Amino acid sequence: MQGVHLVDHPLVQHKLTIMRDKHTSTAGFRQLLREIALLLTYEVTRDLKLTTTRIETPLAAMDAPILEGKKPVFASILRAGNGLLEGMLDLVPSARVAHIGIYRNPETLEPVEYYFKAPDDLAERLVIVVDPMLATANSASAAIERLKARGARDIRFVCLLAAPEGIERFQRFQPGIPIYTAAIDEYLNDHGYIVPGLGDAGDRLYGTK
Repeated sequence: MQGVHLVDHPLVQHKLTIMRDKHTSTAGFRQLLREIALLLTYEVTRDLKLTTTRIETPLAAMDAPILEGKKPVFASILRAGNGLLEGMLDLVPSARVAHIGIYRNPETLEPVEYYFKAPDDLAERLVIVVDPMLATANSASAAIERLKARGARDIRFVCLLAAPEGIERFQRFQPGIPIYTAAIDEYLNDHGYIVPGLGDAGDRLYGTK
């Protein structure tokens, strides 16, 4: 699919299979999500711009590569997004963090916002929006609209699983924003869950169901 980056690294796929298993413990699920998040971050940040700085190694002086410009922002869609966020911060600990509190109305499947906090200079930073599931795409699209309203221009979306319906809807409402995902599953069921999926990511992450 154009605009969709499928991260099919063997380690990602292996860990994802264990996460899908309904017998995987809460602790195991949480740790695996953190590990996969780190691997996904490698891909979504692959083209970050570099400059050079003068340093001295124990043997000689050299011009060495270093990231150019302001650090990226990781924008977590609460609450399940925080499971990805922790692994991403392991790799880029200096990144800034935005939190967007959105829940899906179980009857209408429409997003309801209850919290938003982000850096003031979003227009000057790469903003990477994270949520484990791209299902109906309603929450993801609403979060991105909120970030755009605060000035964000360079935006990417990272998820663990995506449904074809979610991708189609996301690209219709957020054209040009790339999607990075570990898997594209079969379909959405009548309750808006990805099938075969892995269940409710937030509940499995925090042991609330």
